[in-house]
Amino acid sequence: MSMDVFKSDALAGKSILVTGGGSGLGREISKALAAKGATIHICGRRPAMLEESAAEIAAAGSGRVATHVCDIRDADAVDAMIDAIWQHGPLTGLLNNAAANFISPTKDLSARGFRAVTSTVMDGSFHATLSVGKRWIAEGLKGSVVSNLVTWVWTGSAFVLPSAMAKTALHAMTMSLAVEWGPYGIRLNATAPGPFPTEGAWEKLNPIPDTRSSATSPETVPLRRYGNMAELQNLIVFLMSDACEYINGQTIAIDGGQHLAGPGTFADLTALTDEQWRAAREAIRASVAKEKSSRS
Repeated sequence: MSMDVFKSDALAGKSILVTGGGSGLGREISKALAAKGATIHICGRRPAMLEESAAEIAAAGSGRVATHVCDIRDADAVDAMIDAIWQHGPLTGLLNNAAANFISPTKDLSARGFRAVTSTVMDGSFHATLSVGKRWIAEGLKGSVVSNLVTWVWTGSAFVLPSAMAKTALHAMTMSLAVEWGPYGIRLNATAPGPFPTEGAWEKLNPIPDTRSSATSPETVPLRRYGNMAELQNLIVFLMSDACEYINGQTIAIDGGQHLAGPGTFADLTALTDEQWRAAREAIRASVAKEKSSRS
């Protein structure tokens, strides 16, 4: 059964920036946006991954794909990137996708570890949103901002406190700017995906081979399965299109009903021993070291 429900030109004429578009959800969503005719801009800190992602995105669609090496934690760097994009024409959409996360008892969390997550998720998304939004307002242009969040914005979650705090801040930003910027024709919405396994991020949330939280288990989803990437892609294509201009200020769960069933957080990891947490930290460090080596 085909899950392709949109016409191939559903996003023709759109120009969309996807932060963190070099891997994971960002890459997969960018391919779907390109397949519907959008020009895609992707940004990230790793040039090699951006180029690899751009090749896949270009193969999926017929529009232009541009890469931008940018650390979105740096507001000046974001402004410079947006200025460079605007030289070729204004954006019509922004997908705040760049993220960082790992599990850890909060009592063991360092200030550096906290900022590693919040500076990307909260600060970076705000920098991108403000930089694009103020240009839309100045030029009298409509626009759509979509942020990828989590269902923890409604429940909180133990052991991923920096992510829960930062994503909740973006949930508040979505509601607040939907009201403030709505009169300019600028819509802000968000998605709250349940378990959609992706390489890299998944390992940091499941670093212990014999232990998996209910938050990442399909058994805790009422539909008893992981999300299909095409389902998330379809939702974001819809939100970026002109077909739903009356949807504004919403965070839409796409989790098979998991958060309604109650187990969509990492609370059950309270049973882990100190030795298991040490093993988790070592596995996460190894994953980070592997990512860093791929950048060079």
